[in-house]
Amino acid sequence: MPERRLIEPLSAVSTASIIADRLRSAIHSGHFAAGEQLHEVELAREFGVSRGPLREGMQRLTQEGLLVSIKNRGLFVVELTEADVRDIYLAREAIERSAAQEIFRSGNPERAGERLIKVWRDMERAGKRNDVVAMGQWDVKFHECLVAQAKSPRLSRIHRTLMTETKLCINALGGSYPPPDERVPEHKALAEAMREGDQKRFDRLLIAHMADAVGRLAQVVPPVANKP
Repeated sequence: MPERRLIEPLSAVSTASIIADRLRSAIHSGHFAAGEQLHEVELAREFGVSRGPLREGMQRLTQEGLLVSIKNRGLFVVELTEADVRDIYLAREAIERSAAQEIFRSGNPERAGERLIKVWRDMERAGKRNDVVAMGQWDVKFHECLVAQAKSPRLSRIHRTLMTETKLCINALGGSYPPPDERVPEHKALAEAMREGDQKRFDRLLIAHMADAVGRLAQVVPPVANKP
């Protein structure tokens, strides 16, 4: 009796996955702003693909909450409200505290702390140059580095989407984002608490760090999103 194959082998990375990753990166970098419409014809031409895989890639970002479909209008980059901001940071706090808990449980906080210190040093150098763009990039990398060291693919996958939404929030802050003399010491304290194996202090500092960000963002993000 011939063997039946219920599932055919797939390529390691599909075209739709690549498109989703590139669009996510474009939103993360600010290439596409909150509320901006994405045009299928233009994007298909830029990517050099048919509209089928493009739509599949865009649908993935819609499921992640980064794009929103407006009936008879098209797809737009999501506009975040104050409630969205609070929810994003609620989820981020849960993910990052869980990641830290796993790092402490695994018995490798010193190594994790050293890696965070390296990222912090790059942030500090950017702060001394007053390079706001680089500061934001190292800020994001610091938190990505934290979650990555928990070695949980699912935590990292969820966190990646949350960090893209966070970048949309940061872009909304503009000039009101915390200056280097506030951000650099906060991240240094987190890294040192991790390196020293002080779980309670790290947890306390992380909660305060998240609360401070929400407080700042809530002042500049509208309570209700403007519809395209």
